[in-house]
Amino acid sequence: MMFLIWVFEKPCFFKKEITVSGCLEVSKWSFLDTDTADCGDSPIVFMRLMDFSNESRVLHRCSAQIGNLLLRSLWHLVHFIISICNFTLDIANVLESYLISSGLLGRYKSLHIAKLRYLAIVIESEGAYQTSKIIELLQWLEAVGVKHVCLYDNEGILKKSKDFILENLDGAILFQDAHENNVLLDQQHMTLEFVSFSDGKEAVAKAANVLFMKYSKSGVTDQNQKEKIFTESQMTEALKTVGSGGPEPDLLLVYGPARCHLGFPAWRIKYTEIVHMGLLKSMNYGSLIKAIYKFTMVRQNYGK
Repeated sequence: MMFLIWVFEKPCFFKKEITVSGCLEVSKWSFLDTDTADCGDSPIVFMRLMDFSNESRVLHRCSAQIGNLLLRSLWHLVHFIISICNFTLDIANVLESYLISSGLLGRYKSLHIAKLRYLAIVIESEGAYQTSKIIELLQWLEAVGVKHVCLYDNEGILKKSKDFILENLDGAILFQDAHENNVLLDQQHMTLEFVSFSDGKEAVAKAANVLFMKYSKSGVTDQNQKEKIFTESQMTEALKTVGSGGPEPDLLLVYGPARCHLGFPAWRIKYTEIVHMGLLKSMNYGSLIKAIYKFTMVRQNYGK
């Protein structure tokens, strides 16, 4: 920082600033050979501050703005490239679905549908109100040979519409009725199971209560009472008792914006293949066939 100070005798340049107890102390840098100006009886001191720090702050501000502009431009460029890639993939998927629906891709004509013994479909709550779309989807599945389907939505909307859905499907019956009458292997009828969030944690709590009641009625005394370990088969039987026991789906199709099972009972999807299908209103026959085809071509290793 540099000060130009005019004193009563000669103009001088000073450099260095030290503030001590509120006083300004400066050291002389050089004298100028200039005649003394008449200052009158009282000497007058004029000081002008030449602050070079303002220039550095302006330079720093400009550098920061340029840096932010470059980063923002880079972010927009990356976002644009990703959008172009996603758009290209969407176009390719739509074109492939159209070719599959038209029967122009021969490998999708032969489906090993026997590998798909039980199919689950998860639909978001808003999509569950689109009953006509759901019926159309089930008709597609019936046409390709899928006979056992589980329909799930979080709020139980499909359960309320099950009578209407069954009426619009020729020969479709409830899974519970088929299980009781031992007609699950009847390939002439489609069996439908309707599941909601209440068949999740609430069903486990009810099943645990059933097991506890059986255990408490078994006549075990306090002296001989030991820790009871329940097996998976016992839990499965208890879930069937409360009306929430069903087979594990081989494939689970999710129709909705979220890429998750939306609360589908977790113990039933230990080995299930999960495929996100997008929104129900955007469903198409080609993407459905493609998902089933990919599943039938996958080799599953369950381990020991």
